[in-house]
Amino acid sequence: MLNWASRFVLYFLIASTPALAAIQQTKGDFQDKFRQLDEVLPTPNVYRNAAGEPGHQYWQQKVDYQIDVKLNEEARTITASETIHYHNNSPDTLRYLWLHLDQNRFRADSVAERSKTFGDGASRGPATKSSHGDQPAAMSFDFLRQQQAMEDRPLGFTIENVKDSHGNALKSTIVDTVMRVDLKTPLKSGESVTFSMDFSFNILEENAISARSGFEHFPKDDREGGNDIFLLAQWFPRLAAYTDYEAWTNKNFLGRGEFTLEFGDYDVAITVPSDHIVSATGSLQNSGKVLDNEQRRRLRKAQTAKRPVFIVTPEEALENEKKGSDKMKTWQFSAKNVRDFAWASSRKFIWDAKGYKQDSEENPVVMAMSFYPKEGGELWQKYSTEAVIHTMEVYSRFSFDYPYPVAQSVNGPVGGMEYPMITFNGPRTNLQKDGSRTYSLSEKRYLLGVIFHEIGHIYFPMTVNSDERQWSWMDEGLNSFLDAIAGREWDPNIPWGNEPSDVVDYMKSSVQVPLMTQSDSILNFGPNAYHKPATALNILRETILGRELFDFAFKEYSRRWKFKRPTPSDFFRTMEEASGVDLDWFWRGWFYTTDHVDISIDKVEKLRLDTENPDIDFERRRQENKDKPMSISVERNAQEGKAWVERNQDVTDFYDKHDEYTVTNKERNKYNSFMEKLEDWEREALTRAVKEDKNYYVLSFSNLGGLVMPIIMQLNYTDGSSESLTLPAEIWRRSPKAVEKLIITDKGKELQSVEVDPRWQTADVDINNNHFPRKILPSRIESYKSKKKNALEFRDIMFDSTTELKKDKEEDN
Repeated sequence: MLNWASRFVLYFLIASTPALAAIQQTKGDFQDKFRQLDEVLPTPNVYRNAAGEPGHQYWQQKVDYQIDVKLNEEARTITASETIHYHNNSPDTLRYLWLHLDQNRFRADSVAERSKTFGDGASRGPATKSSHGDQPAAMSFDFLRQQQAMEDRPLGFTIENVKDSHGNALKSTIVDTVMRVDLKTPLKSGESVTFSMDFSFNILEENAISARSGFEHFPKDDREGGNDIFLLAQWFPRLAAYTDYEAWTNKNFLGRGEFTLEFGDYDVAITVPSDHIVSATGSLQNSGKVLDNEQRRRLRKAQTAKRPVFIVTPEEALENEKKGSDKMKTWQFSAKNVRDFAWASSRKFIWDAKGYKQDSEENPVVMAMSFYPKEGGELWQKYSTEAVIHTMEVYSRFSFDYPYPVAQSVNGPVGGMEYPMITFNGPRTNLQKDGSRTYSLSEKRYLLGVIFHEIGHIYFPMTVNSDERQWSWMDEGLNSFLDAIAGREWDPNIPWGNEPSDVVDYMKSSVQVPLMTQSDSILNFGPNAYHKPATALNILRETILGRELFDFAFKEYSRRWKFKRPTPSDFFRTMEEASGVDLDWFWRGWFYTTDHVDISIDKVEKLRLDTENPDIDFERRRQENKDKPMSISVERNAQEGKAWVERNQDVTDFYDKHDEYTVTNKERNKYNSFMEKLEDWEREALTRAVKEDKNYYVLSFSNLGGLVMPIIMQLNYTDGSSESLTLPAEIWRRSPKAVEKLIITDKGKELQSVEVDPRWQTADVDINNNHFPRKILPSRIESYKSKKKNALEFRDIMFDSTTELKKDKEEDN
């Protein structure tokens, strides 16, 4: 029986062959855009039911960790030991366990490194460029730095002493970025096993290698070689998830797709230099040993403060940077029901905090906290902790109360990354020549946006535990949709993105791939994993379902899968079941295809109801004929006096007084007979229609992009008024390529023009065909100076050779 992942692979293999056309249609070119997804989605079962919620036999594993870790600041290494307690809640017997070793991804012999292609623009970090046309291949300085950093120090885990709870060695096998541990005794359903290991690794230099964790060195600090910021994530061997739909989720880590893990309890002891401040997943258990009395007093004050309170002030952090310490201190953290653990450590950290009150019995006050160096400046002091709180306010409204006691934003070299209760966020201020620090509007937006996004990830996927390695959009897309809402609710005057118009270039491009594509196979990761699914959900909320139905269904999805592991089918089914609206056409079009939205209004015809009374209808036709343009030949003949009948007006007959529109008694008798034969209700309906004399407009539309969507129109009238009209997507159900719609207006209400999608709600890629009559659209043109095609031909070698060599000022300094 095919598992979940295999079914999707099979679907896309079929979709790329003529077999799919055979499934859909064998004759003609009809396409059923409203075909149900039953053949694609997995069959409902006792683990995941047809409503999209956990079934009555739903299960998931539980993994608890005890870890002792020590940071060697000078060597920039981690040494640690961990004890793992694994609970088998599945109905299966397990003979081995799989663990993730994500640090191994940076080994020279890893699959990730060996499968890199030259000119690969999809990799995280610096890229190379292949030769193109007359342009040579290129390697950025960042790329050279990355390669050198990966060569200079051995990278990846060193694993030792894998043994069971009795001290017996366990066989372990490392396969690239995963490790299999063979159990002495098969682990039956309902049983638990405990084992342990020691591990160590060299910490990456984040600015050189561009990972999700690492250290950042500040060489101009007073303590040369000392004042670093350490961000530690994916830093310990972690149990891979074992699921009902895939069994072991042991795909190797290639650098892009993240992970899904098991929930459990963590007790972690972190030993660092005694002047370091540590931020970590969980609650601090030994504040009396690592914080002084004043810092603990400030923390208590922060719980009820109106604005963030400094726990470590900027002045105190600056003193820490200057002094340094050779002593060590151990910070104890405990975290319950989390799926991962991350931490940060530095003597540079300023620390502020503020309590966030929520209507939750479990966590009535959440401590929002920020950790940042002096380089964060006023930007971080003003906005970081407040942005953390704002995120919780918005996301909780859409899902559930924030589930943990702390929420933290830490500044460091990682641009943006999330873990339970802690996030890494990158933007900083800019140091000016006079010693002041400033920031641009884009940097302010970046800081706010990345905090909204990364704190939002604590909800999705750190609590609603989806798997980004398989379905990136369930993690990044859902979260990007919500962080844009948080941004617009923070300040509507700042452009936050994820509007329908922001994704049109990607949707009409030839490099687009379906949203259901596996994470590491996506070339344009940002548009595919973030922007397109976020736009789809925005359209679903604002345009298709409306806020009331969408918000109810989305909150139901969040509630159902809190601390559980949903798949795409669970989301699709829940949104349909809870909203009461068939959305299979939407999921199919937006998530399974590369179709785009391009609805064209091609023609508008004005019809007028025939009265069947020849004395009225014939006169109308006579006027319609007069309204036609005169033949240019006839007009010029008249001007030249070449019309015979005009020159010989004494020669006339009956037809000079009666034209083809003359009504005869025969036609009147026919009309009277017609009216007599009508049923009373038919005669009444026709008489009323003739009296009302309404306008009948037939609007013709083409679906040029293939993606069916509602047709949103603005109808503009000659009297200056306008009205909005939305035709549901179901209008395309029997004719997905072209449709016609009858619009009826009262007498005197003349239609002047029609505009499709006037507020750019549907991500329509071509607004040029959205107007009838066609509209001249404003654009811009710039003048430019032609560039020399070949710089080598115009080098003045004689002059350049005698020019004085200029030294770099920084080198002289």
